[in-house]
Formats: sequence, C-alpha cells, structure tokens
Amino acid sequence: MPLALIETSHCNVDLKPSPIEPSWILEGNPEARSCSLSISADSAARTLIWSCTEGKFNWYYDVDETIVILEGSIVLESEGMPPKRYGIGDVIFFRNGAHAKWHVEGHVKKVAFFRQTNPFGLGLAVRALNKLKRMFFVPGGRRSTPQQVPAPLYVRDAAPARFSWRRKRTT
Repeated sequence: MPLALIETSHCNVDLKPSPIEPSWILEGNPEARSCSLSISADSAARTLIWSCTEGKFNWYYDVDETIVILEGSIVLESEGMPPKRYGIGDVIFFRNGAHAKWHVEGHVKKVAFFRQTNPFGLGLAVRALNKLKRMFFVPGGRRSTPQQVPAPLYVRDAAPARFSWRRKRTT
C-alpha cells in the first residue's frame, strides 16, 4: 500500500517512555517520553514529539536534528559555547556529530525534526536527481508546466517619473 502524500498529526499526543541512555545522565532522574509523528518513505527524515522531566544529561547527535521548544525550558552547554537558556518558541539546530549537555529545568517538550545526513557526493547526486524530477515531472507522473513570469498588469508611461495605473492592453 503506497504512503499517503499528506499526513497530519497533533502535538498533544500520548507519549511513550523513551529512556535516556543511563551513562549519559549527569544529575537527577530525567524521564523522557516520545511519540513519532511522521517518517519519510526512505526513512531518512522523521518528526517526533519528545518531553523530559528535570535533570542534567549529555546528548550525542548521530543525525541532523532541528528542535522547536513547545513547553518549558532548557540550558544547553557545548564545547566552545557557554551555557544558554532556551524556552518556548526557540529553534535549535544540532548537526550530526554534535554533543551538548542538557539541563532540563522542571520539564521540556519539543517537536524534533531529524534528517539522516548523506555522504557529500551522494548528497550532490540526490539533489541533482531531485532537481531533474522537479523540472520534468510532478507526483503521479504528470508533466509539470514550466513556471512563467506573469506579464505585468500595469505599465510605466514614457516619462520616467510618471506611472500609469491603466491596465496594460493585451493585443
């Protein structure tokens, strides 16, 4: 059965236990919970909701991750980056290979967007293939129509400082 082209979800979903690696915990007893919202057909991208109770822990990133904090706040610390507090509405991007020390103050809830990174050469090939697909095809195998710049509705008069609001005639 083919995947739906559009999927919807909501941030208020039931979260299931998603324990933090015990060796990463530095202080407290943080309890993490999560729920997957979406996954791409090739499994290279996914979205989830994640929450955690108070505590301090290390986190090591093996994929690119962008987060948006929905509730609560955290203090992040990383090599070459002094501790900084982030709260509701803040967006943070962690590159594959990053390491951060998290200090969850009370609790935090975030939406996370994950993207598996490809080797540089493969990434170029995939982008080129996708560009060709966009140029010649749309989903469902129909040819796309070329994008055209629409003709202006209004034209300038011959005098450079004057502007005519008359509709341009098409003959």
